[in-house]
Amino acid sequence: MSQLKTIQDRTLPIWLPRLAGNKGPRFLQIADALQAAVADGSLKPGDRLPPQRQLAAQLDVDLTTVTRAYDEARRRNLLEGRGARGTYVAAPKVELSPILDLSMNTPPPPDGVDFDDMLKQGLSQVLMRADNASLMTYHLGGGSDADRKAGAAWLAPMFGQLDPGQVLVCPGAQAAIAALILALTEPGDVILAEPMTYPGLRAAATQFGRRIVAVAADENGMVPAMLEEACRRHQPGLVYLNPTLQNPTAITMPEGRRKELAAIAQRCKVRIVEDDPYWLLADAPPPPIAALAPEQAVYISTLSKCLTPGLRVAFVLLRDPQERERFLVALRSFALMAAPLSAALATQWILDGSAGGLLAGVGKETRLRHRMARDILAGRYGGAGDGLHVWLALPAYWHSAQLAGAAASYGIAVTPAEAFATTDGESVNAIRISLGSIQDRGRLQAGLQRLSDLLARRPEPFSAAVV
Repeated sequence: MSQLKTIQDRTLPIWLPRLAGNKGPRFLQIADALQAAVADGSLKPGDRLPPQRQLAAQLDVDLTTVTRAYDEARRRNLLEGRGARGTYVAAPKVELSPILDLSMNTPPPPDGVDFDDMLKQGLSQVLMRADNASLMTYHLGGGSDADRKAGAAWLAPMFGQLDPGQVLVCPGAQAAIAALILALTEPGDVILAEPMTYPGLRAAATQFGRRIVAVAADENGMVPAMLEEACRRHQPGLVYLNPTLQNPTAITMPEGRRKELAAIAQRCKVRIVEDDPYWLLADAPPPPIAALAPEQAVYISTLSKCLTPGLRVAFVLLRDPQERERFLVALRSFALMAAPLSAALATQWILDGSAGGLLAGVGKETRLRHRMARDILAGRYGGAGDGLHVWLALPAYWHSAQLAGAAASYGIAVTPAEAFATTDGESVNAIRISLGSIQDRGRLQAGLQRLSDLLARRPEPFSAAVV
């Protein structure tokens, strides 16, 4: 009898199930079985796994399938390689940082998507189809023809068919905001924004010598009458709006309010910068202001907030050709181009449909996390059921900065309202909770429960330690 036949006749390891064709990719079935066996103690740290060829023969699968399964298990910190000695079950990973980070607005890991495999496949396609030298050299700002075509496709759900020549590619939304400030305003100009807004706007405006003025907002966003009054008083250079799942308040501005603000901006001859990173994650959002008033608003959509932060790629819809040129000149003064490899990967994913699948997975996971937050935070929950964050109004006995400090002592990072204040002295007693920055759902649940317990208690009297 051949050696191969002898191996195939051996009994399967007790931790491995019989592989089934209707339970997803086989490499994931193997990795899942490994994870379950580690969890229930069938496999213990230090146990040696069968060599990959032997296990492939036992399971009657390709060697590649087992290799991918072992790679996936290593990614989950289940296995470790020891060179010629083989592959072993890893000791439990020690969490060196006890902080549960609810402060950073990043997309959660996509539900039902093998992101590692998608990344490998996407990069492989890019490297096969692109001139590798072109991926490692300087490019003209604004993106290649293919990148702009991908940008137009990405913006199609908001605007329908677009001329790719009107779409510019940037290294992230922050760079786009900064370049628009330089291109469309002068030193000393006023920029109008809501009282609570994206901190990056204030950082860029301050750096460039522009002044931010807050315009009152209500439960539907910026108040039209207050915008008109501010325009007459300050003659602003720009109005900045984040109308969908606003950061930090999670308000989505209704269509009627968008039209009112656009009409006022048109009468007052002031441009709107519409920073809209969460539109594609929102449940049935209204049309963008830039779709309702195409000549009035410049539109920014970034991939970092709805796909993954590592894709430092944002698309800017800027219809006026002279403004496009001024924008590119401004952008080149501090960020010559989006990294070609990142831009090429984004283009590949958008045009082959992978970005749509990733977006759907992120959206599904965000909705699951919002349901979790709603259940744990109960009456304190201040979210829309989608998007990346929750705006949590605090009980009177907590102040936002005080609560953020107390949460840190409990191993939780949250962001107090002060971080979003458009101007000094804005007083809102709330915190922003980001639901995507903790990768593991179980750890997120623990962080939310710990925060809920803290909110239910009154602050403890200050007691300084003496050593």
